[in-house]
Amino acid sequence: MVRTRIAPSPTGDPHLGTVYTALFNYAFAKKNKGEFILRIEDTDRTRIVPEAEQKIIDSLSWLGLKWDKGPYRQSERLALYQKTAKELVESGAAYYCDCSSDRLAEVRKKQQAKREIPRYDRKCRVNPPKKGKFVVRLRVPADGDTNFEDLIRGNITFKNRDIDDAVLLKSDGWPTYHLAVVVDDISMKISHVIRAEEWLSSTPKHILIYQALKNKPPIYAHLPLLRNQDKSKISKRKNPVSLVWYRNQGYLPQAILNYLALMGWSMPDGREKFSLEEFIDKIDLSRVDPVGPIFDLQKLNWLNGQWSRSISDKELISKIKETSKYAEPDIKKVLPLVWERVKVLSEFDELVKFVFESPRVDNTLLLSFGYTAAETKEVLKKVLVKYENLVWEQKRLEEGTRKLAVQIGWKPADLFMTIRVVICGSKESPPLFESLIVVGKDESIKRLDRAVDSLTN
Repeated sequence: MVRTRIAPSPTGDPHLGTVYTALFNYAFAKKNKGEFILRIEDTDRTRIVPEAEQKIIDSLSWLGLKWDKGPYRQSERLALYQKTAKELVESGAAYYCDCSSDRLAEVRKKQQAKREIPRYDRKCRVNPPKKGKFVVRLRVPADGDTNFEDLIRGNITFKNRDIDDAVLLKSDGWPTYHLAVVVDDISMKISHVIRAEEWLSSTPKHILIYQALKNKPPIYAHLPLLRNQDKSKISKRKNPVSLVWYRNQGYLPQAILNYLALMGWSMPDGREKFSLEEFIDKIDLSRVDPVGPIFDLQKLNWLNGQWSRSISDKELISKIKETSKYAEPDIKKVLPLVWERVKVLSEFDELVKFVFESPRVDNTLLLSFGYTAAETKEVLKKVLVKYENLVWEQKRLEEGTRKLAVQIGWKPADLFMTIRVVICGSKESPPLFESLIVVGKDESIKRLDRAVDSLTN
């Protein structure tokens, strides 16, 4: 059976890169009628953030990436790692080392001075300690190669002489990533390890551990890293990377998953908008481009807007309620006014604020169309008279305003924009006559009156 896993560390908010990796693992497992496993890698106790694990669980659930088994926690599996480390030492595949951090730092300093790759000099490999505090290190073969086939990158070979004797078990009895990941993947019968390319250089160490434990390694696929616009690794300094941020901003799960699926992969027919189910149906890891894709927030915004306009009103209102201060009846009332303009749902409140809160009269903005205060005041007074006597219907409002523009000698665009500033408080707003209908006749008259008074003063 195909089994994949996602194994985040609970050291902060769920990272966009973690979601990216989880998506491909989930989709590949479902495509092959397999299982998707959630494992919490919490062995680095100094970096644990108490609420981080629950955020990971909540975020994956919100996205719809439901795991079949787990969550497993490495902190609950220490005895298994310690037992395996002992077996590796007894078989000769690993050894004890008691070198101090000061000695290791000195070795590294000398290697750097000689422009050598920093690594352990294997002192304890020859004379391992018999007692005291020590770590367990992997005994990497002195010569030969370690190679594997990557579903994305093809055949990859590492010279054993270039592989460090990595620490597998720390002196406090806690495992490092290298030991824990292999022990867990064996125990959980993981068939495919789909992870970020930053773990590529660790893979030969893991394969050597598999071989020492007489287990067949899984099939590997190393996804490209998400990149900033300058092609550097995606980071919070240049892009939001917390999934919590995207959720709070009102991005839809469908849009986030859709966009991440486009990172280094594409639909065979070139479509850019597709569902999770469609991605599962078409996923093929050989189609993943190993070159790091650029994460473009504007493209995600566009895609989020596309999804916002394609889901049902009921679902959209439900999502808007997560970030809006307005009640459901008010959301329903104004949604038709702005639904084509909304890209990120957190924009909703700002777009519709003018409906519920009368905007401040901005005379500088009001007089920015080339007319004097006296001219604008007289025109607004005529608009008032016209609107007080009009049936409050969108078609009647537009026809009446166009006729008034001809009568007073103004360009229709200038008159429309002047009224827009009065009613909406901005030059950029939803369509004017639809806005007038939603604001209502009485409130629109009040706003026009207030603008006339402001020009008088």
